[in-house]
Amino acid sequence: MLTIRDAERILVDSSTEDSGDLALDDGSPHETVLDASGCVVTPGLVNAHHHLLQSAFRTLPGTRGVPMAEWLPAMAAAYGRVGHDPESYAVAASVGAAESLLCGVTTIADHHLNWPHGAPIADTVALARATAEAVRSLGARLVFVRGSARDDPEWAGESAEAIVTALVPGGTGGVSPDGLLQVAVGPAGVHSDARETFAALGAVAARHALRRRTQANEQVDTAIAVARYGRRPLQLLDEWGWLAPDVTVAHLCDVTPGEIRLLARAGVTATHAPGCDVPMGWGVAPVAALIEAGVVVGLGTSGGGSNDAGHLLADARLALQVSGLVGPQLPARTVLGMATAGSAAGLGRPELGQLGAGSAGDLCVWDVSGVADAGVHDPVAGLLWASPGRRPKHVVVGGRVVVRDYRLVAADEAELVARLRERLSRTPPMG
Repeated sequence: MLTIRDAERILVDSSTEDSGDLALDDGSPHETVLDASGCVVTPGLVNAHHHLLQSAFRTLPGTRGVPMAEWLPAMAAAYGRVGHDPESYAVAASVGAAESLLCGVTTIADHHLNWPHGAPIADTVALARATAEAVRSLGARLVFVRGSARDDPEWAGESAEAIVTALVPGGTGGVSPDGLLQVAVGPAGVHSDARETFAALGAVAARHALRRRTQANEQVDTAIAVARYGRRPLQLLDEWGWLAPDVTVAHLCDVTPGEIRLLARAGVTATHAPGCDVPMGWGVAPVAALIEAGVVVGLGTSGGGSNDAGHLLADARLALQVSGLVGPQLPARTVLGMATAGSAAGLGRPELGQLGAGSAGDLCVWDVSGVADAGVHDPVAGLLWASPGRRPKHVVVGGRVVVRDYRLVAADEAELVARLRERLSRTPPMG
């Protein structure tokens, strides 16, 4: 039994709060106690949109303040220099997952888009497995999204089929029996993938009851779709059968009122990613309008190539700050709900992102007793408004403590950094 003791505030979900003690069944006959005095307890954060491989490729030359047409080849060249191999994928995922846990993220949706084109299917399975095992070894949950970016449709479909069969045998809906690993599918978007790719990955999703995910309506995505097809991205996704309750669409910076109504009627969930969209110059998604229309919205960081950080709470703070530019300012509890239950809904995982009945037992303990929180009237709202670099004191996944006193339990942070540096040191220099 795990007991969280003497919490100042317990956020059960975005609308229910408590205080005092919280007990979780961790499957152990012994009691473990975490002191939460002076702390706020929240559900574990759910990062609905990450690209873990990019954790090894942050602030690269040619990737800051440039158009996406220049950003994409700069990133692709970096991946190519390092090489697509299980070791590089594992060290990048380890660093990204460790950063996530240390920032309170207990579930990561990794939209993996970059593959060695045309490689043997077994090699793609090995790359996916290396990512999954790296994240599991740290104690985090992973949603591995077999994505595609300009891949051959048939090859992408065969790879996705092999990955779900190998990674979650016996799983239901692409989720492993222990709930730590989930497989989904998702083309990068209509700007890079043709209808045939959406159909091939959609067929795999239908066979295995997988969630589907894609990206749409960044400014550049809209421009390319109009130039190439004469229609906007959401029109194409609707025609291609990719607007449905099992689909989550990330970004959505450039949407019209009619498109918002279309998303709501289709039952699509959305992912807001301001930490990517703002620096990339794509704009700010009209989150308040989406929510008012009935669209469930989650929160994601996107990857290290655009955001350079996997700190979801910092991006929740940013979401608060920029929301007033495109509508009414979002309340702090609404944004915390996006970062927890909203993101979990897009994954089809109601047991995540909440601490009530049926909870999976993922939570964070945030110390609010220091000077950064002095004078804060509402400690829950203060999680976002105060202390921009805030990190949790303790993090629990499935009732198991994975971060204790700000340190990883299952790994040494310095060793993870050293492994990544050593792997990158074997990369030919740029230019």
